[in-house]
Amino acid sequence: MRHRLAALSAAAVLAATPVRAAEPVAAAQATTIELSAEASRAAANDLATAVLFAERNGPNPAAVAREVNRDIAAALDIARTRADIKVRSGNTSTWPVHAPDGKGRIEAWRMRSEIRLESPNLAAMSELIGELQSSLALAHISMQPAPETRRKVVDEATVDALRAFEQRAALIAGALGRKHRIAHLAVGDSGFQPPMPRMRAAAMVAEAAAAPLEGGESQVSVQVSGRIELID
Repeated sequence: MRHRLAALSAAAVLAATPVRAAEPVAAAQATTIELSAEASRAAANDLATAVLFAERNGPNPAAVAREVNRDIAAALDIARTRADIKVRSGNTSTWPVHAPDGKGRIEAWRMRSEIRLESPNLAAMSELIGELQSSLALAHISMQPAPETRRKVVDEATVDALRAFEQRAALIAGALGRKHRIAHLAVGDSGFQPPMPRMRAAAMVAEAAAAPLEGGESQVSVQVSGRIELID
């Protein structure tokens, strides 16, 4: 009886082996194609950021610090009155100014301190920058889409890119006389910010003058890559 059961078990193993071995062979016969598609949409640069600074130099580092801190404190007080403009302190640094005789002698001290502004209200931002330039210098202004604006445009571009991927997949499969199904997808986005000119103030201005701001647009792109499997 034991010999008979062993013989039956061996026969069952032999019968099952060809079925398991055939599965990877069938999978290997599937034709797959890798492809990608991209879509872009324009996003309004509706968020302005600006950096202004006070800079002084003199033989007494304490006196230099008092002058810089006075100008920065006054600018912060003015900026905080604008409800639709975010303001915060920026970088502050102090360094020695060496005499030109090459002996390493310190003849003065220089200090620079910054404030950073951010607002979607370009008109208010322009007016404030002009007002602050009576005591501060303008380092630079940059324009970019606000986070919520960029998210909305990315969502729209994602739908466009997915449709483009499906259309291209159908085109390729149709040209080969086959149908298809999507086996894998990867979606990524990248925002292109056009280079903005670095704006500097050559000197402090005595009268307030609004800084002209024009937001423009940035192109936001979404890429879809994946693999399709051709089916009968």
